[in-house]
Amino acid sequence: MSLLIDDDRPIFAQIAERIENDIIDDVLPEESQVPSTNQFAAYYKINPATAAKGVNLLVDQGILYKKRGIGMFVATGARSRLLEARKEQFYEQYVIRMLSEANKLGITEEQLTQMIKRGAMLK
Repeated sequence: MSLLIDDDRPIFAQIAERIENDIIDDVLPEESQVPSTNQFAAYYKINPATAAKGVNLLVDQGILYKKRGIGMFVATGARSRLLEARKEQFYEQYVIRMLSEANKLGITEEQLTQMIKRGAMLK
């Protein structure tokens, strides 16, 4: 687990995103148990209720589910649902803005494609 450092976002949202990232990265495979809210609270030195709010956000989205008396688990299909949601977020947050700015600057589709290819070579 990495540290929570984004002061601009609620801690519970950062907990949920950390779990999402672990699912996407296969650190938490489908049907595996997720750390308890008390474990999150102890690790991040936060209130267990705050950790529970982040976990429950993912339960509400069907990413996690509770096995009574055992704990929280990653739902089957959670990774693919998260990937699709993140791709849509990426499109809305970056691609649409990029295209709008490119249009403002008079950048053609061909020029934009060349810029992206040039950027890809930097990896």
